Amino acid sequence: MVAAQAPRVLVLRGLGFNCEEESAAAWQLAGAQAVVVHAGDWLCGKVRLDGFELLHFPGGFSYGDDLGSGQVFANRIRLGKLDDGTAVLDTLRAFLGRGGRILGICNGFQILVRAGLVPNLGGGFDQQAALGANLCGHFVDRWVRCRTAGKSLDMLGDRVLDLPVRHGEGRLVFGSADVAAACVAKGLIGLHYVDGDGAAAHAEPANPNGAELAAAGLWSEDGQVFGLMPHPEAYLTFVNHPNWGRRHRSGLDTDAATQTGLAFFRAWVAQCTGGA
Repeated sequence: MVAAQAPRVLVLRGLGFNCEEESAAAWQLAGAQAVVVHAGDWLCGKVRLDGFELLHFPGGFSYGDDLGSGQVFANRIRLGKLDDGTAVLDTLRAFLGRGGRILGICNGFQILVRAGLVPNLGGGFDQQAALGANLCGHFVDRWVRCRTAGKSLDMLGDRVLDLPVRHGEGRLVFGSADVAAACVAKGLIGLHYVDGDGAAAHAEPANPNGAELAAAGLWSEDGQVFGLMPHPEAYLTFVNHPNWGRRHRSGLDTDAATQTGLAFFRAWVAQCTGGA
């Protein structure tokens, strides 16, 4: 789906999401038109995906993460129906069928994985991975270094970004060795946790949760859905970085559009408008 003008992004709020404002700001700064709506209005069909090019599941703790991170919301996607009886999952199938794109960050990523939207090998929307508890055994709230990979290279090129993470269940595990191998072969691991040399990190501290294959983000097989644990929407200006003063004095920060999380959103907007 290529938008003739600024792509419209439906950003969900409520039901435990708590990153909708910075998410909407990121899309606006990147050149999109963000519309923030209550998730309940979308789940019942009061708000439809017609007229939107992107759907954004933000970070937070949907339904308090009862039953597991993102599990209840994922159940509502897989099993729920709109007020007119249409299955919620069918509305997403239709949205993707006309070229729509979906992004999930942190809790949004957990929802996408549990709902079978990523990696969605074979297109059957079966759950093929999970995001388990961090191997360190506690909530992690700090910054990490990430590197683009796989399908993300087409959007962003080979790029290393510092990004914040804040989660207790971010360890990506694959349902089987075959699923993991397929994700690697198809370039579905779109973001890696890396060390100071830019190499994939498989242990703490560079890998904050012990994710398999150092995976910080995962694409769907069709390349229309992406989820990641780090928060690019929380790094939109240089002063968001904890070492911004030192970086500024060292001359490291020169272009926020390419060196912060804003680059991520600009790349998505460029794809939607045919600019990438």
